[in-house]
Amino acid sequence: MRDDEYLELLKKAKSSLPRTISSHNRFEIPEIDILIEGKTTVWKNFQDICDIIHRDPEHVFGYLLKVLGTPGEIEGRRVIFKSKLMESQISKRLNEYLNNYVICKECGLPDTKLTKEGRFTILQCLACGAHRTVKQ
Repeated sequence: MRDDEYLELLKKAKSSLPRTISSHNRFEIPEIDILIEGKTTVWKNFQDICDIIHRDPEHVFGYLLKVLGTPGEIEGRRVIFKSKLMESQISKRLNEYLNNYVICKECGLPDTKLTKEGRFTILQCLACGAHRTVKQ
């Protein structure tokens, strides 16, 4: 193949590429779906989010009760908090949970698992192999 033929084929291939390249994040959390009923807040898609982040709902729930300072209960696939909470409050605390217990600090991927070593909880990354202790 001659150089001019190659350059012509290259130009044709480049022209068929899309102008903008979009990035897709495979770790997308749906928006929190809450319903405020008087003095209680119902988080309807709690279990769905726990399934996406691959974490035990009891662990996520315990963390949220502690940081939000409210009582609550898991009822099926949803959570009922015994106080009036705004979506932004819950979302902020969920993001803190993700940063502390799901996202790897080294590579930034969510491919992690929590393990216990003695009395310590370890966040182990399945992508890069990093591991670190997480505070309780």
